[in-house]
Amino acid sequence: MQMTGSQILVECLLEQGVDVVFGYPGGTILNIYDELYNYKDKIKHILTSHEQGASHAADGYARSTGKVGVCFATSGPGATNLTTGIATAYMDSVPVVFISCNVNDNLIGKDTFQEVDLVGITMPITKCNYLVKDVKKLADVVREAFAIARSGRKGPVVIDIVKNVTAETADFEPLSIDKHSSTGRIKQLLNRSSHNFTPPTPDMSDIQKLIDLIKESKKPLTICGGGVIRSKANEEIKEFVTKIDSPVAITVMGAGGIEGRNKLVTGMIGMHGTKASNIACDKCDLLISFGCRFSDRVALNPKTFARNAKIVQIDIDRSEINKNVKSYHHIIGDVKKVLTLLNENLSQLHHDEWKKEVFEYSTETVYDEENRNGTLTPKQILSSIARMLPQDTMVATDVGQHQMWAIQHFHFDYPGQLITSGGFGTMGFGLGAAIGAKIGNPDKAVILITGDGSFRMNLTELSTVEHYNLPIIVFIFNNKVLGMVRQWQSLIYKKHYSETMLDRGPDFVKIANAYGLEGSRVTNVKELEDAINKAMNEKKAYIIDCSIYIDEMVRPMVGGGSDINNFMVN
Repeated sequence: MQMTGSQILVECLLEQGVDVVFGYPGGTILNIYDELYNYKDKIKHILTSHEQGASHAADGYARSTGKVGVCFATSGPGATNLTTGIATAYMDSVPVVFISCNVNDNLIGKDTFQEVDLVGITMPITKCNYLVKDVKKLADVVREAFAIARSGRKGPVVIDIVKNVTAETADFEPLSIDKHSSTGRIKQLLNRSSHNFTPPTPDMSDIQKLIDLIKESKKPLTICGGGVIRSKANEEIKEFVTKIDSPVAITVMGAGGIEGRNKLVTGMIGMHGTKASNIACDKCDLLISFGCRFSDRVALNPKTFARNAKIVQIDIDRSEINKNVKSYHHIIGDVKKVLTLLNENLSQLHHDEWKKEVFEYSTETVYDEENRNGTLTPKQILSSIARMLPQDTMVATDVGQHQMWAIQHFHFDYPGQLITSGGFGTMGFGLGAAIGAKIGNPDKAVILITGDGSFRMNLTELSTVEHYNLPIIVFIFNNKVLGMVRQWQSLIYKKHYSETMLDRGPDFVKIANAYGLEGSRVTNVKELEDAINKAMNEKKAYIIDCSIYIDEMVRPMVGGGSDINNFMVN
C-alpha cells in the first residue's frame, strides 16, 4: 500500500513494539509529528524541556526496561543537542534509536537554515548511522537500525531523514513481529548490511581452557561488569561464583549484576573500590572478568593491574579484548551464553582460606555518623533511603561524589535497578534518566540521587516531571561545591580551589515550587525522614535538598595511574 515517509516511519515503530517516544518537535520533523498525532492512541509521546533531556530519558527507559529507547529531534541545534545523550548511550552500550530530520535533500550542503551533518558528527559515537534520502529505503533502514541497536553489544543508532522523504510516498509492506526472530526480512537485512554485530558462538575449547584454569586456581576473583547487566545474566553469574566459590567485585556499570548482599560480593573495584575488592585484585592468582572493558577507573595502572594473576577476559566485543589490559586468555561471546556453558561443565569448588583472607578487609566504607555543623553524612542519607523506600526502588544518579556514595552503600539486586552514566560521566544525566525509568516502570518507585552541581544542569526537566505527574523523589547532595573536583583539588592540587565553589543560587526548594512541586531542605536525620514520609504519602514528585559537609570525601580513593592497592585516602 502507498504511504508517506512519515506513515512508514510510525508503522515501523509499531512493528518494533514501540509504545513511547521521547522528543522535541521543530520545523524539519513536523511531518512526522503531524502523523504521530494520528497514532496518539498507540504511541505516547513525552515532550521534554530540552533535547538533551529527551535523549537521557530514552536512555533511562532503555536501561530500566531492556527495550530499545526512541528519541525524536529536529535538525540543526535540535539534533546537536542530542549528541551528549548519544555519547552517553554509546559508552554504556545502551540501545537507543535517535531519529532526526534534516533539511530537504536539494538544500543539503548549502548551509541551509538549521542544517547540520548529523551523520558526520555522530559517526564516532554510534554503532551505525544513516542519512535517508530515498523514501523507498526508509522502512528497511528503520528495521535494520532497531536490529543493530539490540544485537551483539547493544548501542545507539542514528537515523537522519531529509524532510522531503517524510512527505514523499512509497509502497509499504508490513512486517509482522513474529518474523523478527525468524530467518525472515530482518535477518536478510543484517546479512546484507556492512555492519556485522552478531556475536560469535563461544568456542568450547576456550570454555574448557577456562574451566581448567579455574580448577588450578587457589585464589580466584570474579569481576561483574556492565556486560552482565546488558545480557541480564544475573542468575548465571550468581550460580557461577557460587560454584567456584569465588569472591566477586563489581564495577560501576556492573552494579545489580549480582545481588549486592550476596556473601561473596566484595563491593566496588577500582578508583573508589573497597579495600576487599582492590586488595583481592592485587593478590588473586586468577582474575575472571565478565563484560568489563578495564577502563582507567578500574585498571588504574594496566602494567600492575592484577599483577599476580592470569587474567581472563570474557566480552561480546572483540575490539575490547587486550585493549586496555593484556589478558592471559579470553572468550568472545555473549556473557549469558558463556556463563551457561561454564555452569553446565563446572563442579563445586571451595576456597575457604582465600575468602577468609579477602573478607578480612572492609567491603564498605564506614563514615562518622555524627552531624558536622548541621549537615548530614552520605551514609545517613543513603541508609534512610534504603530503610524507608521499597527494596526494588530504581535509582538514577548523576555523576560525582553522590554517584560513588550511592554505588558504595546501596545493594542493588537486579539489572536495570541502577541507572547511571558510567563511561561518559555525564553530569545532568540523572533527571532525564529518572523520567525514562518511571515512564517505563510505572509500578516501581523511582528516585534520583544527584549533586547540586549536576542537578542545576538539566533541572528544567522538572516541568516534564510535573506535567506528566511522575512521583520521582529527588535527593540533592548539597555541599555547595563541585564535590568530586574539589576532592581532587584537596588531595592533588594543594587545595587550590579554582572555580569549584557553588556558593550561589538557585534555592532548590523555591525552584521546585516554581515548577509546581514541593520540596524541603533538611539538615538532620529526623528532617530527612519526615521529608521522605511526606513524599511517599503524597505520591508526588518531591525535591529533598540534603545539606552535607563541604569537604566530605568519597573513600577509599586510588589516584589515577596508581597501583590498585595504593590508597590515597582510606
